[in-house]
Amino acid sequence: MKYKLIDVASVIRSKNSGPYELTFDVIFKDFDMYNKVKAAKAIDEKAFCRLYNIPESDIIKLVYFDPAKAVKVTIVRALGETDVYGAQQHAPLMKYEFEL
Repeated sequence: MKYKLIDVASVIRSKNSGPYELTFDVIFKDFDMYNKVKAAKAIDEKAFCRLYNIPESDIIKLVYFDPAKAVKVTIVRALGETDVYGAQQHAPLMKYEFEL
């Protein structure tokens, strides 16, 4: 079955995690969907790189964080990027679709 991330997540956001890094958080509405996404690795390095058109070497860390039913991805911040707070970089994730 095909899902839209925006339909199964309660929070999709991006933020600074230092002057050279951005962090993305996806917090799921329920543990059932979170566990399915985690088991299927529906959000992984390859998918994230395709979505953001970046090389895998730009991903610093991708972690599934069970207590918060969340996925956290930290990447190298693009040179010349002008979003001071990093708060507007999550838009591509809002259009992300995956199959389980």
